[in-house]
Amino acid sequence: MDPAKVQAVIDWPVPKSRVELQRFLGFANFYRRFIRNFGQVAAPLTALTSVKTCFKWSVSAQGAFDLLKNRFTSAPILVTPDVTRQFVVEVDASEVGVGAILSQRSLSDDKVHPCAYFSHRLSPSERNYDVGNRELLAIRLALGEWRQWLEGTTVPFVVWTDHRNLEYIRSAKRLNARQARWALFFARFEFVISYRPGSKNTKPDALSRLFSSSVASTDPEGILPEGRVVGLTVWGIERQVKQALTQTPSPRACPRNLLFVPVPTRLAVLQWAHSAKLAGHPGVRGTLASIRQRFWWPTREHDTRRFVAACSVCAQTKSGNSPPAGRLRPLPIPSRPWSHIALDFVTGLPSSAGKTVILTVVDRFSKAAHFIPLAKLPSAKETAQIIIENVFRIHGLPSDVVSDRGPQFTSQFWREFCRLIGASVSLSSGFHPQSNGQAERANQTIGRILRSLSFRNPASWSEQLPWAEYAHNSLPSSATGQSPFQSSLGYQPPLFSSQFAESSVPSAQAFVQRCERTWKRVRSALCRYRAQTVRAANKRRTKSPRYCRGQRVWLSTQNLPLKTASRKLTPRFIGPFRISQIINPVAVRLLLPRYLRRVHPVFHVSCIKPVLRAPARLPPPPPPILVEGAPIYRVRRILDMRPRGRGHQYLVDWEGYGPEERSWVPSRDVLDRALIEDFLRCRQVSSSSAPGGAR
Repeated sequence: MDPAKVQAVIDWPVPKSRVELQRFLGFANFYRRFIRNFGQVAAPLTALTSVKTCFKWSVSAQGAFDLLKNRFTSAPILVTPDVTRQFVVEVDASEVGVGAILSQRSLSDDKVHPCAYFSHRLSPSERNYDVGNRELLAIRLALGEWRQWLEGTTVPFVVWTDHRNLEYIRSAKRLNARQARWALFFARFEFVISYRPGSKNTKPDALSRLFSSSVASTDPEGILPEGRVVGLTVWGIERQVKQALTQTPSPRACPRNLLFVPVPTRLAVLQWAHSAKLAGHPGVRGTLASIRQRFWWPTREHDTRRFVAACSVCAQTKSGNSPPAGRLRPLPIPSRPWSHIALDFVTGLPSSAGKTVILTVVDRFSKAAHFIPLAKLPSAKETAQIIIENVFRIHGLPSDVVSDRGPQFTSQFWREFCRLIGASVSLSSGFHPQSNGQAERANQTIGRILRSLSFRNPASWSEQLPWAEYAHNSLPSSATGQSPFQSSLGYQPPLFSSQFAESSVPSAQAFVQRCERTWKRVRSALCRYRAQTVRAANKRRTKSPRYCRGQRVWLSTQNLPLKTASRKLTPRFIGPFRISQIINPVAVRLLLPRYLRRVHPVFHVSCIKPVLRAPARLPPPPPPILVEGAPIYRVRRILDMRPRGRGHQYLVDWEGYGPEERSWVPSRDVLDRALIEDFLRCRQVSSSSAPGGAR
């Protein structure tokens, strides 16, 4: 046998704990039928598994360990592969490695014998794979290791795995890029994947865990170095201030019952009073209340205000109570009807004669509107055809089209269509529907009218839509004082037959003159209404800060499609992000990361806020405390837990480090078990107090 094929067993490290020894003996028990007097050979090792004796590796244990490894790599346990008979490949993956055994049923005793062993240590990137991909990686590596025997076999071989989902991997219709590459490799083999429970798959499991100790000592996770342990300490801020006072005397102005805080430790006091767990990031008043109980320095009120204003945690998690930023910036007023239009869709309607959507088209000059019923949301090409048939053929081509950022209006087809007809495309900024306020207002009006006309039979709204459009266009607008009919046509359609004579037009020239006079009155009314609206709106708004290119800002998460477990506990702002362009005084373009690539980068200033500077340079993260040569990192709390392999990992929030430094720590690295017990106790209480009881 090629020595490389059994190297995984030859290099099996000496067990350093009772668990590692039990893992080795579990592997050996599967082959005890081939080893004569197995109980006597393994007796020194079996004795060490008792919890009543101290685990101490002896010469006899080493001899039994070496003898068993020699038996595993020689006959009668090991057999030479025969390509004419069926192979069995047993695979398993752990957090640190993968293991596999190639076996075959012997003709002499009709029992399954191993042909070769395989063990592979996972790289740091491979350890980031999920469980399914790690198990699939074990199959990929095992087939690559023994491809000279498995490729082109006359009898399809069997792959045993303890991950049931892999049984369907060869018939899956959707694969990621990594799985697709491996699928091309698997196409060279004829095999069947079969599920085997983990309790019966311990042989490859033992081989996959050979690197547990080495990975734990050489590849620390997150901020923890070699020999790390987890402990819990309390920040002695009072002791820190007293130590600083030994070098700086206290001034006479300091009250007797308070401690004077020297300049080097003021930032630490501010962090304690504001950012500590017992404080909970209060406002200026709450932070000052904590400081005034014990500490004093001349500029503590001023420093506290600056520190709270610059706190990044508060900036991300707190909603502002001030009015929205950005003065009202209305769109320009058109000079004639139907030269500037606004589009929007009304969705979520019940089916009525096969219609479920309304396309709203508003003339921004006269406020006239067309409400077009549709069977579904149209594509960009279908939207253009609908506008041509229902608007352009009646009112002519517009010079500007305002819309939101729906897929119909952001497509290349729509932009090219508007360019060909000579119209500019005006899209609203991100999550700011006020930019298309006239269409939004028309949607509210049509919704009110339809509710009134069809509240007894909602499915009849399509029959009532023409009457609703007539009502909207014949009633006077608050902006112009005239109805949309009169503002666009120059006259009000009569409601009674006695008015027909009064509404007759003597000549076309007089009709045009009357239209021009009407349009002048309408435009004057719109200008007055615009000024009045700006004054009223700005009373409820604040002036936007003056932003510049390259400045860092926080972005509101109110409308962002973030994937979170709880929307209520999601930060109110994320970032910071840099400004790449100033579109206008109330709109900016941001440099967004890749995970927000689907979000349009132009935002109204009410959706952002500037990043303020801290009053002083923040200190570096606190160094670990050395206990018996091992560093102890302070833990703020344990946030979550997840299963990994046969154990669990805990998400640790480190004291003095930001959320970006949170890391998953294996349970074996938690020295203070009270941390885990408190976390599990709180988790059990929260689940039992939930509606419906504990699950």
